Amino acid sequence: MTLNSPQPIPFKPTEKGWLKPKLRNWLIGIFILSSLSGGGYLVYRQTVASSNQAARSRIQTVPVGRQTIPITIAANGIIEAKQSTNVSPKSSGRLKSLLVDEGDAVQAGQVVAYMDDSSLRGQLLGAQGSLEAAQANLKKVETGNRPEEVAQAQATVASAEANLRQSESDLNRYDQLYKSGAISAQAVSQYRTTRNTNQAEVDKARQALKLLQVGSRPEDVEAARAQVIQQEGNLKTVQSQIEDTVIRAPFSGIVTAKYADPGDFVTPTTSGSDVSSATSSSILSLASTYQVVANVAETDISKIKVGQSVTITADAYPDRTFKGKVAQVGAAATVTSNVTSVKVKVSLDDPQRLLLPSMNVDARFDAGELSNVLVVPTVAIARQQNGTGVQVLGTDGRPRFVPIQTGLTVNDKTEVRSGLQGNEKVLVSAPSRPTNRAQNSGNRGNPLGGAAGAPGGGFPRGSGTRGGF
Repeated sequence: MTLNSPQPIPFKPTEKGWLKPKLRNWLIGIFILSSLSGGGYLVYRQTVASSNQAARSRIQTVPVGRQTIPITIAANGIIEAKQSTNVSPKSSGRLKSLLVDEGDAVQAGQVVAYMDDSSLRGQLLGAQGSLEAAQANLKKVETGNRPEEVAQAQATVASAEANLRQSESDLNRYDQLYKSGAISAQAVSQYRTTRNTNQAEVDKARQALKLLQVGSRPEDVEAARAQVIQQEGNLKTVQSQIEDTVIRAPFSGIVTAKYADPGDFVTPTTSGSDVSSATSSSILSLASTYQVVANVAETDISKIKVGQSVTITADAYPDRTFKGKVAQVGAAATVTSNVTSVKVKVSLDDPQRLLLPSMNVDARFDAGELSNVLVVPTVAIARQQNGTGVQVLGTDGRPRFVPIQTGLTVNDKTEVRSGLQGNEKVLVSAPSRPTNRAQNSGNRGNPLGGAAGAPGGGFPRGSGTRGGF
């Protein structure tokens, strides 16, 4: 038998090579995975760091300081006339002539129109005649009788005395005849009657002469004087009525409207309204110089004083400013739509008369200034649970909330009355509040303590002035 030698086991390279590629791939995968993880972490840290750095760079601060800033109070107003009236006659009549037109400037006392006075002219002549007659009678009574009248009275007395002497002589003669029986008693009685009649005539003539020599009685003088006064009154009444037909401007101003023409019948009107019922019988409407009537908020009225300068602007002239001064501060407040305000009248310097009644204007009152006061930007003020304050940047670079007491606000500055020393830096802006955990770890929210998108997390706060320069 043939002994066979052992056969060697054949080498299978495919089976041994099968383990090496899988191990290699597995190791490559682990390496790649490790590389990706490390790189991602580096990228992640770099991204977060950059975001935090950008957030910190967006924080803006403003140093607190002292300033002197002017105070102005803004208010809305309207142009009004200081005085306005409808000019009309004192008595009804026809308009004879009109001397002015709309827009004309007139002075106080200037003649603007004439009424028809023809009927009054006749009354004037009659009143003048009556007065002259009364004056002549008074002069006669006060002067007394003329010498000629006295002489005439004396002659009458002498004649009466002569008749009396003649009648007495006849009576004596016939009385002797009667006693001798030559005549009857009836004949003697007739001569006695004649003598008595002549005696009465003498007494009458003597009394008349005495009255002429004494003059007028005081009662007659007073009666004549009263008659003169009465006629003077009648004459002045007519003259006044004629004067009233001359229509004069009651004050200096501008003719704002014309309601009648020559020949129209006009009547007295007391209303100052421009409605038809009030103006249809008037001649014209007159307005004095104009003023601004502004409504100032009650919170600002304590700062308004008479004589303060005022700057006025109007929508009609946006490129111009007008000057004025406070002339009067209202004595009572008014409430309109739940807003309380006080009317302030401002005298207007407008020589060209550009501003017209009922125009809307803006008035800015010069109410003084805040001198050397501590101020912060108004946008930096916020309100939190522990009060109103600002975010102050600390020495560690982190903001902290400091409560403050505010004063007046002028434009974008607010007075700080307490809470700050003056060497701080307050935050006026900060990044928005982060929304994920990674950002929260790098940026812990808005350092101003407010909501996202609202710097300071609050609203401008301050009292007093509204508006400003």
